[in-house]
Amino acid sequence: MVQNNQTYKILRILKRTLYFFYYLKTLDKKKYFSLLDYSSQKINRSKTDIVIDSIYSSFYFNVSLIDYFYFRFYELDKKERQKRAGTGFMYEYQLRMNPKHKREMLENKIAFLKHYKPFVKRSFISIDESKENRGKVESLFTNISGKLVLKASRGQVGAEVEVIQTDVFISDNLLKYMQTKGFDLVEEYVVQHPDMMALSPSGLNTVRIFTQLHNGQVDLLGARLRITVNSPVDNMAAGNLAAPIDPETGKVNGPGVYSDITKSDETVHPVTGTPIEGF
Repeated sequence: MVQNNQTYKILRILKRTLYFFYYLKTLDKKKYFSLLDYSSQKINRSKTDIVIDSIYSSFYFNVSLIDYFYFRFYELDKKERQKRAGTGFMYEYQLRMNPKHKREMLENKIAFLKHYKPFVKRSFISIDESKENRGKVESLFTNISGKLVLKASRGQVGAEVEVIQTDVFISDNLLKYMQTKGFDLVEEYVVQHPDMMALSPSGLNTVRIFTQLHNGQVDLLGARLRITVNSPVDNMAAGNLAAPIDPETGKVNGPGVYSDITKSDETVHPVTGTPIEGF
């Protein structure tokens, strides 16, 4: 039993070492040192101490060096740090919950839309299909919003997305434009609920619900409202907000937060002034 524990500890250290070198290899050094400056000034602690603590946290809690700042580890004790799911933890969790050989449908927007077509309430067409079905492309131009959304099917974090006005293009020009820009999917623009428009009209605000399958049941882990801030996409990586939702009431029960820790949390939308908490 003792030998098994020692073997486990050695393997764990080796594994965390591999993770650490991956974090180091992929580190955005400019962002790291910028966040280091910010956190050092905020808590009046030396940069050397914070660097050492970030390395320690990477090994002990399996978080990336940037996660350390995103989760504000420099302000948290050990108990609170253990509640955070960092890059390493999420990688291992996703390996179990979403095996690599089953991820194509989640990573490819076209495959996803086709598979879940009965639940998709907006029109869409891939660039390959559009070459054979010009009629469907034309019908997209008549949607009530007067807009279309162009996407790269494998784009991530809101990158490779563009919203266009339908009166600017004709179908032939649109397809050429998509090919030039690397877009392979066009969708009808979704007109959101008036209350969502009042909250933020710059882009589509969405609710993300986190679930997992366990013993044949769907566990609801949480939910959040993703709020656009002068942006056509709602991703936090694009500078937008996310606020927690109480799954029992459907009400936002906390402020909107940025991924940029140098920005303050928002209880009201910074542009429209609409209250976020209680929405």
